[in-house]
Amino acid sequence: MKILVTDVIAEEAMELLKKNHEVTFKDITGEELAREIAPYHALMVRSGTKVTAEAINNAENLIVIGRAGIGVDNIDVKAATRNGIKVVNSPTGATISVAELAIGHMISLARRLPKADKTTRAGEWAKKKLKGVELNGKTLGLIGCGNIGRVVAKYARALNMSVIGYDPYISKEKLEEEGIEKVESVGEVMGRADFISIHVPHTPETHHLINEEMLSKMKTSAYIINCARGGVVDEKALYNALKENKIAGAALDVYEEEPAKNNPLFELDNAVFTPHIGASTKEGQIRAGTICAEQILKVLEGKEPDFWVNRPR
Repeated sequence: MKILVTDVIAEEAMELLKKNHEVTFKDITGEELAREIAPYHALMVRSGTKVTAEAINNAENLIVIGRAGIGVDNIDVKAATRNGIKVVNSPTGATISVAELAIGHMISLARRLPKADKTTRAGEWAKKKLKGVELNGKTLGLIGCGNIGRVVAKYARALNMSVIGYDPYISKEKLEEEGIEKVESVGEVMGRADFISIHVPHTPETHHLINEEMLSKMKTSAYIINCARGGVVDEKALYNALKENKIAGAALDVYEEEPAKNNPLFELDNAVFTPHIGASTKEGQIRAGTICAEQILKVLEGKEPDFWVNRPR
């Protein structure tokens, strides 16, 4: 069968696909993808390709769309479902990579590492201006306690942090097994935690979940980290909270508009920014790519995939 890959994926994943199928790589998206999709039986993407309803409607032979990663907000899943096309992903591929970045951002904020680097390079020995805080003994608040959130909790406990978490889909008993105290609202996380880490998808229900009201509940000494999805945090509200020093700081890897350019948040020096690199590790890309490739191959072989996003209820 014919497989189209439109984003760069790990060579290990490409080799899996090539064993029994014809694989074509084209760096295309949007209207161009819609024009060229018709001959293909499978499509594999990462976050760069926008798989629109137009492209899906033109996909005369398409059986499966694979997302090498967890988020499928760049794929019109409803259109795929209407057309009987399976959407699969690799939700566990980048778990460790994203969790490590979240912890890295926490340390960067706590010890003011970006400013320390910048001032030292500039010849300013700013030792007295760079007093930080320890993670030891602090409370980490998780918003979302899925695969990534639970790994972040594990790392945080190793740093002698206590962990609380909000997740309406996971039982109190399950979270307690992971060393996480379950709380009943986002607001409680915001009010109690010294560091808040977000690990939820961007959906209509989570859009601007972290808004002016939620940010107002935070301690003035608290920090917030988002390595999940842009749109979960209201960036205007976050800008105001940081600008007015209502919270201590923030770290973002994801943004409401990407690529993020000329974002007002970038003017602030009590925040840390990275360009959506949560999954961008060698190991994470290999896992995400090969898991996704395995799901695509299962569908093409008539088998049920393990990670089927639009599985019928």
